[in-house]
Amino acid sequence: MEKSEDVGREAWMLLFQLFRSQRREMMTLHSDFQMNPAQVHLLLNLEPDQGVPMSDLAGALACDASYITGLVDKIEDRGLVQRLPNPADRRVKLIALTAEGAEIRGRLLERCSQPPTFIAALSETDKTALRDIFRRATQHAQAPSPAQASQ
Repeated sequence: MEKSEDVGREAWMLLFQLFRSQRREMMTLHSDFQMNPAQVHLLLNLEPDQGVPMSDLAGALACDASYITGLVDKIEDRGLVQRLPNPADRRVKLIALTAEGAEIRGRLLERCSQPPTFIAALSETDKTALRDIFRRATQHAQAPSPAQASQ
């Protein structure tokens, strides 16, 4: 194995350990909002004033569309989302945030954007370097794979 692969593997494992170290904080977040992780993820994938087809939500959450139906049912019962007809295709329902759902989503984003202590404790120089590295990594993650690009 090449040295660069070892460094990449180590970086990935360290990042994985950092995420795992936040399990308790994430469990507290889910408990505070009385939602399971999938419900939180679903809300965070909705933008205020925009409806999203359930199939798009299923893709974003990497799950079957039938699972999304149950998630939507539960948070719809809480008044956080609503089903709307799609003007382009009346067979498709769009999932949209209600006013309360948009407020809850905003609170979730605020909580999720607070850096954990292991990042907050870094120097401004290190925080800037980390942000810049994550920006580049995010760009690579969003780029189509060579197989996707050739289709």
